[in-house]
Amino acid sequence: MKSEGFDVLDIRNTNKEGISDEKVWEITQNEKRLLITTDKGFSKFRIQNHSGILIVRLQKPNHLKIHNKIMQTINSMNANDWENLIVILKDNVKTSWKKSDKSI
Repeated sequence: MKSEGFDVLDIRNTNKEGISDEKVWEITQNEKRLLITTDKGFSKFRIQNHSGILIVRLQKPNHLKIHNKIMQTINSMNANDWENLIVILKDNVKTSWKKSDKSI
């Protein structure tokens, strides 16, 4: 994704690898980043304001398959569309949920 001109912060293979989900969430929120993960546990943050969450849940994933699905999804949307949006990518299905600004 860096090669496509995106500003990517990848914590894998860094001293941040293995930090708690809450710390990852804090970093993405402070830096106003779209969070891309394979951890469905991040869906618990969907009720908070955020810059977007993309959860990849593919059968038999590999780096190329994950990359292609992510790029296809990102390129199909405008950057502003991601605000408060959660998207779960599966092999043949894309599920999305947008936090409502309305309070009950």
